[in-house]
Amino acid sequence: MDAFRIQGGRPLRGEISVSGSKNASLPIMVAALLAEGESVLFGAPDLVDVRTLGQLLAHMGAGVRREGRETKIDATRIDKHEAPYDLVRTMRASFLVIGPLLARFGRARVSLPGGCAIGARPVDQHLKALEALGATLHISHGYVEAETKGLCGAEITFDFPTVGGTENLMIAASLAKGQTVLNNAACEPEIVDLALALGEMGVRIEGAGTERLVVHGTDKVRPYRHQVVCDRIEFGTFLVAGALAGEPLTILGGVADHQAALVDKLKKSGADIAIDGPRATVTRAGAIRPVDLRTAPYPGFPTDMQAQLMALMTVADGVSVITETIFENRFMHVPELNRLGADIRVDGGKAVVHGVKTLSGSTVMATDLRASAGLVLAGLVAEGETVVRRIYHLDRGYEHLADKLIAVGANIQRFRE
Repeated sequence: MDAFRIQGGRPLRGEISVSGSKNASLPIMVAALLAEGESVLFGAPDLVDVRTLGQLLAHMGAGVRREGRETKIDATRIDKHEAPYDLVRTMRASFLVIGPLLARFGRARVSLPGGCAIGARPVDQHLKALEALGATLHISHGYVEAETKGLCGAEITFDFPTVGGTENLMIAASLAKGQTVLNNAACEPEIVDLALALGEMGVRIEGAGTERLVVHGTDKVRPYRHQVVCDRIEFGTFLVAGALAGEPLTILGGVADHQAALVDKLKKSGADIAIDGPRATVTRAGAIRPVDLRTAPYPGFPTDMQAQLMALMTVADGVSVITETIFENRFMHVPELNRLGADIRVDGGKAVVHGVKTLSGSTVMATDLRASAGLVLAGLVAEGETVVRRIYHLDRGYEHLADKLIAVGANIQRFRE
């Protein structure tokens, strides 16, 4: 496996660019299954998850190719309606293919998903909602087998805001007869971007970005040509990097409104942040002040930024309390941060972080995608050498992270163990 060797203590100066959003690209790629013809997605990042989903779509019969920053998907001839375990087990977004397969072809057989081991992430909300649209489902040998004689619009209320469930139903309802109303829908920017792509396909959607979303089904859709939104989690990760070591660090291509909760916390921690459209300049301004946070669905503080902000709080001047409300196993990075000299104690869903003056380099192991980013950030300011193992997690969600950080002054080497 590959690992990072990081020599800490170097300031970050210059400009760093944000890639297109992985979490927006994946459902938009899946939506291409709805239409005959070639859809084109501009700006999808070159990541393991994006490539894996491309392999799954190709397995089903789609023509998938990447030309520069364009991902082209021709779903004219889909001859397989199954998503096998080997292509679904590593990435939850693969489960989204059940929606368009049901809507367009009336049948689907999709493996139950995998992904990062950060806690229970059930798909029951997807299944209940698809049943409400008229699908017949049963689970056998680890697969969801589904069929329908035609999906019909319905009013659906999710038990909790589910990003994947909202995306799956938006896509499926696009070819359903009549109107579908999704209550307690997820509000993330990725939902809005999917709605824009579906709009380009001829689907009228109202309320994207709010808790009540209305999809007006249509008989047939056309391929899209869509520019994906920037990756707000990568943007947030670079904001935290600037708060740790920016002298100054300018981030290009982010949307500050998509990380308003994080920007607020960083300013309270003492970071100097100047926003000028797609430019955000971050400077570490003296001692880092402790801040408390509680993760919540968008527009609250994102769970995907919890590990990164915790890395900042490890060197704050005081005590911070971080409360995780989304995933019950999302403190697996705590023992690894403590190996770097942090002082963190976990009590149920809370982590109490006693800031220390300095972290010290050590060997740590990444446990999931966002934990990996938190460990890299900690390594940037730790004294001496830090080795981050199992960085294949990072390859799933950050495009050329090491190269981007090296370009602004970080000392990172990638090597194979």
